[in-house]
Amino acid sequence: MNLRVRATLSMIGVFLLLPALGGTARAASAGDVVEALPTTVYLAPGKLLEVPVKAWHLRYRSTSATGEPNVVSGTLLVPGSSYSHGTRPIVGYAVGTHGLGDQCAPSAAMAGGTEAELAIMSLMLLKGWAVAVTDYEGLGTPGDHTYMAGLSQGHAVLDSIRAAARVPEANLSGAAPVVVMGYSQGGSSAAWAAQLQPSYAPELRLKGVAAGGVPADLRAVADHLDGTPDFGLAAAAGIGMNAAYPELHLEKYLTSEGAALFGDARDDCVSDLRAKFGGRRLAELTTADVTNLPAWRARLAENRLGGSAPRVPLFLYHAKGDELIPYEVGRTLRREYCARGVNVLWTALPVGSHVLGAVEGAPLAVAWLATRVAGLPAISNC
Repeated sequence: MNLRVRATLSMIGVFLLLPALGGTARAASAGDVVEALPTTVYLAPGKLLEVPVKAWHLRYRSTSATGEPNVVSGTLLVPGSSYSHGTRPIVGYAVGTHGLGDQCAPSAAMAGGTEAELAIMSLMLLKGWAVAVTDYEGLGTPGDHTYMAGLSQGHAVLDSIRAAARVPEANLSGAAPVVVMGYSQGGSSAAWAAQLQPSYAPELRLKGVAAGGVPADLRAVADHLDGTPDFGLAAAAGIGMNAAYPELHLEKYLTSEGAALFGDARDDCVSDLRAKFGGRRLAELTTADVTNLPAWRARLAENRLGGSAPRVPLFLYHAKGDELIPYEVGRTLRREYCARGVNVLWTALPVGSHVLGAVEGAPLAVAWLATRVAGLPAISNC
């Protein structure tokens, strides 16, 4: 290659590294926007009841559970009206379990009018807040969804907020007040965002985190779901953890029936997971006590919430009659955070199911987050 051609190619490489705005090269970092495409979201199927917001489908950089760079998708929602109370706040909203296939992703559900949690997001949009909704790793992007790998999910939430502030057309600020909310899988993701933020995203002005129905201890939840109609959620968590940590080698310990079932489930949404695995037990589908294998024990322990103290106030809520995530799992997380000096407001909801916990708890959580945005003192009942 002659010197002129080599110099030309070098200059092309330099220009490809330049940001869209500005004149100096910068290495890619977590939260950088890879793509932001305008989209429309709907409250009902058939493209009915368009949500009156500005919306973008995002692909942004994040970090896997093992610290590797990845790209995650999501949706950014910004009210069309101006915000009259200073800098518009940004919510990192973490959805509950949708499934494992790309078609189950929140961004796909919002575009198709089937996203039930838009009702909760609307409570925040009506306050004038921007809402960043992650799809999580592998849900809407290539690869398996790392379902219930808390480190990956926490990173995805925090980076969705970073990405929101880096969409030029959204007119959001990197110095905006930030809050995070989630229930079920989203509750775990929100709590992980709270734990990870001091070291992973210290520049975010995080004011508070609301987390409900939190599956803080995956082993305890898996034991509880074994043999129940909702065992599919535990199976999905096994698939997700295996995707996040290749050394777990789940496939080595599956029976032929287990291999067929687990393999077929990798692109299922919640209803299919429930139908295929309802009433089954892990021991029927495996050749070893998988969760007690050393590699699995280590990763499950690593992804158990409560091991470090968030630096912001937390609102934790849990349904007393939760049939999916045992009430005691939530109470244990509260005790552990309180013992670490975290400012926790705990609310036990007198309702009889996991879904009702989400319905009853959401307005309380949003109201509590509004007091964090307003800068009011956070009350603890530890």
